[in-house]
Amino acid sequence: MKIYTKTGDTGTTALFGGTRVPKHHIRIESYGTVDELNSHIGLVRDQKINDHYKSVLISIQDKLFTVGAILATDPEKAILKSGKERLNIPKISQDDIHFLEQEIDAMNDALPPMTNFILPGGHQTVSFCHIARCVCRRAERLATALHELEPFQMETLTYLNRLSDYLFVLARKLSHDLQADEVKWIPKKTD
Repeated sequence: MKIYTKTGDTGTTALFGGTRVPKHHIRIESYGTVDELNSHIGLVRDQKINDHYKSVLISIQDKLFTVGAILATDPEKAILKSGKERLNIPKISQDDIHFLEQEIDAMNDALPPMTNFILPGGHQTVSFCHIARCVCRRAERLATALHELEPFQMETLTYLNRLSDYLFVLARKLSHDLQADEVKWIPKKTD
């Protein structure tokens, strides 16, 4: 696999299926942000955290490659006129979403109830997790904008939404595990 092809030197890139689009196309922004998210999750995974969380994060990184493939696919090239799939693109399943929900519930059960918004921070590992959450929200916003223009599998959007929830709860759980302070945001009253 050659790293440089020179085909993108004029500011375009190829989607899955061969269609060329500008590198600033919403589809490229969408899957590029998912790639950025995947890198941030790798950074969280590289911290001194529980092996279970590392295992879950590896699974999430794998699913983010699936999300990226879905977003990188030209919908007109994905399906043949007969209705059969032309490209063998994996899908995000309800089981993938349910897995995140189970992980969220398990972590939440071990945490004190949340009564206020929480300021990101308290420990470097927690901060990395909050950055990943924010990038996930951006990926979700871009994917939602793309979905309005060129619909794709709805579970992809649901997965990104649930993943940002997972990353938020993971940040709280890591704060708890690392005995880091959770600083509550309490709005100051103005006169």
